Amino acid sequence: MITIIATLKIKEGKMDEAIEVIKEIVPKVKNSESGCKAYIPHVVKGKKNKNMIIFYEVYENKEAFNKHSADLPKTLEKLFPLLEGGMDVKTCTPII
Repeated sequence: MITIIATLKIKEGKMDEAIEVIKEIVPKVKNSESGCKAYIPHVVKGKKNKNMIIFYEVYENKEAFNKHSADLPKTLEKLFPLLEGGMDVKTCTPII
């Protein structure tokens, strides 16, 4: 199992638009990637984090993660213009 924590900073004034795009993306990922076990976006509370979205993602195995990664440019094409810089992606392995 592979867990991903992806942090995205959204451009000022674009959060509502980004959330709408994400609401379109998430069901598509869940329906088209059988190896994706969790794909859950979160807004971050607190004034200094008002433009931040964090994705919690879990993939069955490396092949499932590689498929997701290969599809990412097309999957996120509507979201990329709304981002301030790139994404901070951390690949994690469960302890237990």
